[in-house]
Amino acid sequence: MFGASNANLSPLMMWPQANSPADLEEEALEVLSVDPCIGENGEAHRTGRFELMNRSEIDGSPSVLVVRRGQPFKLVVHCNRSFDEDRDVISLMLAVDPKDEDKISHGHGTVVYLPVESRSESVEEDEHDWRATLDTVEDNVLTVSVTTSALASVSRWQLSIDTKLNDTEQIKSYGTSVQFYLLFNPWCESDPVYLEGEDLREEYVLSDTTLIWRGCERSFHPTIWKLGQFERDILDCSLLLLSKVGRVTATYRGNPVRVARALSAAINSNDDNGALFGFWGKDFSGGTAPTKWVGSVDILQQYYQTKRSVKYGQCWVFSGVLATVARAIGIPCRVVSNFNSAHDSEASLTIDYYFGEDNKHLKEFSSDMTWNFHVWNELWMKRSDLGSGSDELYDGWQAVDATPQELSDGMYKLGPAPVKAVRRGEINVLYDCDFVFAEVNADEIYWRYRGSGHPLKLMKKDPARIGQFISTKAVGKFEREDITGSYKFEERSCDERIIMMKALKQASNPFARIHLSEEFSDIDINVEVRNDVKVGEPFTITVNIKNNSSDTGYPVEGIVHVDTILYNGTGRKPLKAMPFNLQVDPDSTASVELNVEFEEYHSVVLDQAYFKILCSASIEGTTYEFFRQDDYRVRRPDIKINLDNEPVSKAPLYVTATLQNPMPIPLTGGQFRFECSGVWQPVEIPCDYIGAGEETAVKFRVWPQFDGKAQIAGKFNATELNDVDGFLAFEVDMNKEVNAGRSLNDGLVFA
Repeated sequence: MFGASNANLSPLMMWPQANSPADLEEEALEVLSVDPCIGENGEAHRTGRFELMNRSEIDGSPSVLVVRRGQPFKLVVHCNRSFDEDRDVISLMLAVDPKDEDKISHGHGTVVYLPVESRSESVEEDEHDWRATLDTVEDNVLTVSVTTSALASVSRWQLSIDTKLNDTEQIKSYGTSVQFYLLFNPWCESDPVYLEGEDLREEYVLSDTTLIWRGCERSFHPTIWKLGQFERDILDCSLLLLSKVGRVTATYRGNPVRVARALSAAINSNDDNGALFGFWGKDFSGGTAPTKWVGSVDILQQYYQTKRSVKYGQCWVFSGVLATVARAIGIPCRVVSNFNSAHDSEASLTIDYYFGEDNKHLKEFSSDMTWNFHVWNELWMKRSDLGSGSDELYDGWQAVDATPQELSDGMYKLGPAPVKAVRRGEINVLYDCDFVFAEVNADEIYWRYRGSGHPLKLMKKDPARIGQFISTKAVGKFEREDITGSYKFEERSCDERIIMMKALKQASNPFARIHLSEEFSDIDINVEVRNDVKVGEPFTITVNIKNNSSDTGYPVEGIVHVDTILYNGTGRKPLKAMPFNLQVDPDSTASVELNVEFEEYHSVVLDQAYFKILCSASIEGTTYEFFRQDDYRVRRPDIKINLDNEPVSKAPLYVTATLQNPMPIPLTGGQFRFECSGVWQPVEIPCDYIGAGEETAVKFRVWPQFDGKAQIAGKFNATELNDVDGFLAFEVDMNKEVNAGRSLNDGLVFA
């Protein structure tokens, strides 16, 4: 029923149609053109920032309509003659674009036939209704309001129009060439992704920049991430990942549960040709190191153009890309960081570490790991698939993880797991609540292996280390919001232990705890390290030993050492160690110090390496054995960004960025990269040399295209130091005198 498309589409989105009939009085009405009212619909549906909606301004090509389901949008239909309400009948046919779906049919909800009714003919509405109403008639110009179902397929659709005279059977069909993208609608109460609160929708759907926290429990920091969900090719790429990679047919693309689960697999490349290739090694040749990405835009644009998995991603990159795709298609989404995040490979709800008598980690005994941090997403939706009462128990934030860790239903995907269920220890609720529960609430168990024929000795059980400082960006502010309480009760509380026991009873592989090291209170040992050390400075590990006994001295023998390790617990290599043997007198203290100089660690700071500090000690004459393991990272500098003039939309904004080299060696081969909200192209500035301790400044200009909140994200990488970032959030004022003739993709470096 679709007519041939007109190859010469006007930038004003007016599509010419068939020739006029010879006798207007006897022929059915003819459609000459359809105006999709880009500006008006964009404002009403909050889609005006999509590059698709601005193409006529960017390069003169036709803009494409983007709207949200369950909400009316406006079309202006131009006809060859005046409309006669008594005789003329108009119907719309809306169908999922045949290029995106092999089979479309009424029965699958991918073709909808709508008679255009007058407002007086409207009947009672429900969430499943599609409606087309005639709003106004002015001679041969008709204004039509189209409302899609709140459960409609999130896809690219096409429109055709049928006309006839009410006393004849002859129908004229007009393929209008009108395309529109239909998105989830968090503003519509009938949509399963409805989110109450304009500030929340602004943050979790419309904001194109976020913060991702990385580091370790002792020292973590925010990394700016440009989501860029409105930019060129991003929406098309999102629908490609959902339909072709995630293999969700158009019939089910309106179901946010299916969509979320499919996207968690489609973002990684492990089972298919997904968007990102994950790699946790050191050699990133043939691609881009994960620490060098500033946001999702380059990744998704590259994938859309090549249809090949982009190299390389790690957890925060997977999470950033998933957040972009989710917000692009209209599902509220936020990025979540968990420190001391457990990777439970045995479904035991414990993370088991085995050490030999020389304190060497015996990784062949278990593949369990604790990541210094791990990043996933939360998507907001109803969970009616979980039965009656799901609104109280399971609706709301759902954990969804695109990082390939463990198989779920035979594929590397995770979620959606209701965060409410995780907090209550309901580990068998769909989907993958057991894995998420372990990530935030597993117990760490440390075992001593003394050779075959000897029983394992349980050196330490730590029920409180896993799941610390669970973080996301605060609503409306570039600050951290702690959401630990949404995943678990307070550590060591009665509620927390009760929930853990409840979960263990449901687990498929509960772990027996045997041969616990005896309690011993005469000696206290703690390990200290300064948290604010910058890269380039030395750091010191101090082991303090206190003898609480008033009459007995104790010989204490032990070792403190530092290893380097990647943030996900792999690649452990010794860096420096110091054994000690002390006699600690009654009512006295003793300490030992291990100093690590910059020259000893600088070669590993490029590899996103963290330090694993391990201290073990035994007290002569007892079976007590002290054991502690901590993570540590030196702090990188920040790029400081300042605006040199007041930001106004569609006008040049001048920016100065400065960076100080904190290291006692020069930085060479460096490059700055900046991305700005509402600017389609990044700014890249080479910086070949920054002397030891010196500060450098770069200047550039951008042309923000939209008023309101905006951000600049910066990244710096050099041969000797990488993963340096900075950001600035600011407000752009409306420009009442639009500077016509400037290209929207201008981002010019000037000196």
